[in-house]
Amino acid sequence: MAGVLVLGIGNILWADEGFGVRAVEEFHRRYELPQDVTVLDGGTQGLYLVNYVQEADDLLVFDAVDYGLPPGTLKRVDDAEVPKFTGNKKMSLHQTGFQEVLSAADLLGHYPNRLTLIGCQPLDLDNWGGPLTPTVRAAIDPAIHAAITVLRDWGVAVQRRALPLSAADGLLTANISHAAYEHPLIARAHDPDQ
Repeated sequence: MAGVLVLGIGNILWADEGFGVRAVEEFHRRYELPQDVTVLDGGTQGLYLVNYVQEADDLLVFDAVDYGLPPGTLKRVDDAEVPKFTGNKKMSLHQTGFQEVLSAADLLGHYPNRLTLIGCQPLDLDNWGGPLTPTVRAAIDPAIHAAITVLRDWGVAVQRRALPLSAADGLLTANISHAAYEHPLIARAHDPDQ
């Protein structure tokens, strides 16, 4: 194992389900980290993420999580509190829940020493092709600040970039970056209230 993994998971094509990806994308755009920290858009890769999880000493995850709380509410869950198995109700909203990824890493004998999930309660998961709702989009900044607190508690030097990265330099290609994909004209076309 080596280093820290900062991971965003979710599907940007299902409105608020894209929260984790958009949060990690914005985090990467604004902040620099040491070389032993990997920032990764895990998207909907499911079990393909097991190798990344196995290689991490410490794991920080952004995700849309149905906690049954008011939309846009953030909740931090640490270590053993992050459930590996949740019965019939998946904590993660992906078809292959992230708990299965954690379980597979554990079964393979390489589980992170420290694990933190920063989850955001979604509002809309039915808007195919739609952007994050304003309620969930507003949770990105607080989620990033929560992540910085976690990383600094872990001894990771987090530094604000002098200039934020452009979409072309980000984790996602320019055409599916937050700025391009959720451009106001595009977002308005997907907003049923417009």
